[in-house]
Amino acid sequence: MKRQTKGKRRFPAEALCFRAFLRACLDLPHFAIMELRTLRYFLAVAQEENITKAAELLHVTQPTSSRQIMELEKELGVTLLFRGKNGLTLSDDGALFRQRAEEIVELADRLRQTFVQRNTEVSGVIAIGATEAVGSRVFAKLIQEFSAQYPLVRFHLYNEMADYIKDRMDKGLLDVGLLLEPVDTIKYDFIRLPQKETWGVLMRDDHPLAGRKTITADEAAQYPLILPLREQVRAEILNWINKDEKDLSVPLSYTLLSNAVLLVEEGLGCAFCLDGALAIHSSPRLRFIPIEPEHTTHSVLIWKKNRLFSPTVSLFIQKLNMLRAKTE
Repeated sequence: MKRQTKGKRRFPAEALCFRAFLRACLDLPHFAIMELRTLRYFLAVAQEENITKAAELLHVTQPTSSRQIMELEKELGVTLLFRGKNGLTLSDDGALFRQRAEEIVELADRLRQTFVQRNTEVSGVIAIGATEAVGSRVFAKLIQEFSAQYPLVRFHLYNEMADYIKDRMDKGLLDVGLLLEPVDTIKYDFIRLPQKETWGVLMRDDHPLAGRKTITADEAAQYPLILPLREQVRAEILNWINKDEKDLSVPLSYTLLSNAVLLVEEGLGCAFCLDGALAIHSSPRLRFIPIEPEHTTHSVLIWKKNRLFSPTVSLFIQKLNMLRAKTE
């Protein structure tokens, strides 16, 4: 009978890999000995803001859930949750840990699905990030056709701004993205969709310029403006206006137009946006006026170069490549 070596605790190879992975993702100062189960406990508590409710959700006892959280805080050397009379609230460290833990759990779930898909018919999840654009209509048709061919496949659609989509793609949390130019495509394979996206200004129908067929960017700049937050696009709009932002009235900036439209309708300002955004058609009180001279852009479908995708995602990318062959 072999005598167990005293001193250092031994871990199986996969546990060591997971600990290294956690350290890299969470930027921990030491190897925290935790499992995915621990991260799920923490995420449930953070969501419910109550250990008892989280324990019920996870089908474990309250002492078990409470002990897991305390051991996690001890391992990390930080306070993740503040305990108060009205429940639990995340500390700054807790908020950061929650963000990283969500990414790790999502990656782990996607990894499991990849291997499950190998032994079944075409199924699983394809994660997509999309901005508001005319290209969304083409993308919607592609998704519908693929879903009809492979009914067991599910799509997760995230509507976000371009920088957030690229960040999630780089982390492996999204498979395909639909973005608006300008896009740095060095790290990605891509398809430039032929449909033209036209810039204009969204305003109320009682605005002094609402009766015009076209307006110049400088004319729009005489009134309060609502501008996109995306830095490259914002700089381009300011170049059209030929003024510094400090010389303009910009009461609001937006990532996605959907909520900004409500502020346009309330009269806060006019929004620079594209005609492909479905939100511009949300109210009969709104008018979209194209900019003169015409400013246009295109949508781009992107996915990571040299990445090993699941069989299901690979099939979907094959469909995208068929589209690319038709557009070139």
